[in-house]
Amino acid sequence: MSRNTLYLLLGALVVVVIGLAIYAYQQESQPDGVQIELNDQGLSVEGN
Repeated sequence: MSRNTLYLLLGALVVVVIGLAIYAYQQESQPDGVQIELNDQGLSVEGN
């Protein structure tokens, strides 16, 4: 395997790990349960 191929695989792995970390952070930062908002646009109810 050439060095360029190894660098390409390593770069792809880094991108995948960063993507998974961002996804996991977003999932953990979402509030649990039901979220109710009342604003100028009306009533909004979101549940997990």
